[in-house]
Amino acid sequence: MLNGLKALGRNFWLYTVGRWISQAGWVIQDVAVPLYVLDKTGSGAVMSAFVMAELIPRLLINPIAGVIGDRYNRKRLMYGLDIARGILLFGVLAFSLLGIRELLAVQVLMSILGAFFSAGISGMFPDLVRKEQLAQANSILRSGGQVLRIVGPVLGGLIYALGGIKLAILINAMSFFGSGLFEMLIEYRWETRKISSPREVWEDMIEGFRFIRNSEGLLILVSLAVILNTLLNPIFAVILPYLTRSILGLSAVQFGSIETAATLGALAGNLLIAGKLKKRSEGVFFKAAFLQFSVMFLLVLAAYPAFRSIAYPILIVTFVLFGLFNTLVNVPLFTKLQKAVPNEVRSRFFSAFETAVMATTPVGMALIGPLLNVIPVYELVGILSTVSFVIAVFYYLGFGETIMRVGEKIGKVMT
Repeated sequence: MLNGLKALGRNFWLYTVGRWISQAGWVIQDVAVPLYVLDKTGSGAVMSAFVMAELIPRLLINPIAGVIGDRYNRKRLMYGLDIARGILLFGVLAFSLLGIRELLAVQVLMSILGAFFSAGISGMFPDLVRKEQLAQANSILRSGGQVLRIVGPVLGGLIYALGGIKLAILINAMSFFGSGLFEMLIEYRWETRKISSPREVWEDMIEGFRFIRNSEGLLILVSLAVILNTLLNPIFAVILPYLTRSILGLSAVQFGSIETAATLGALAGNLLIAGKLKKRSEGVFFKAAFLQFSVMFLLVLAAYPAFRSIAYPILIVTFVLFGLFNTLVNVPLFTKLQKAVPNEVRSRFFSAFETAVMATTPVGMALIGPLLNVIPVYELVGILSTVSFVIAVFYYLGFGETIMRVGEKIGKVMT
């Protein structure tokens, strides 16, 4: 086991530890900011504005960020943007920019910087390990993120209680500098192609989307990911809070424990891939997908009136299994994409992919929310589960072989 971890190499561990450090700081601030905003304003509308201030700029900037990630030195983008974010947050503290409007502006700036940072790391990460190690590397990186999601909310709340928003921002600023230090030590060479005119930016942006369209295997896999994300995201964001609080009347602690159960399931899935499955995890993609959608039918039982007395333990089991199988779907999916996309268009591809996912996610939530007022929740979950299962069967029967070949060899160019 230890030899296998060492085999991932120095560059991978410098990258991974740096990411964990910055994620730890961000999780703490991500908990503290909503608490601070609600303490100051008591307004859900203002809190929604902060969510939009992070989502909308990133959605708009992503295609341009992908161009920058392919044209400029990715390593310098990584550590430069981490340090820039740290300087920005130190500036917030130094000049006491802690009003709601000031923090809203900072949220927008952090979102823009984050978009360019993500474009750089999405292009760089697959080059840090061998292709056959990618599944293991992805799962190890995600495992640390899952641990932080478990301990982060508690730690963030404690830090906010002890030192308020200033302490949370200070820790996040320091984490960005720590992350940047690790990233500076990575050995990575990338031949830059600087942009000479705005027209080149537009042409490169179009090329990123065109690359997806012209590769049969990638287009199929991306379309499947986007469709299923649109259908499944509302379960966590809309249906689970509505079911637990409005229908079942569970406490806030019970609601939090259900979300933690999903995180623990995801952590188990990542550890399974990292320790045992590794490259073989790509072969269980469809099996895991079918198991994931089968588990969703347990949610129907939890929502059904006859089972409400045991709904809470059903939900715990459901979301542990959902987190497990969802990871066994997502890690192979991203690994296949990382293998299949050539280095020179990788940042643009993943920026375009992220843009598609981010753009369609609100669509699913906008549709599901109103339906909860007219359709019983167990019926709605049953419909979502059935539709998701049918879509997976359709892709498996129609394109299964093509999807499984993605990453081994890029699909044929479509005419």
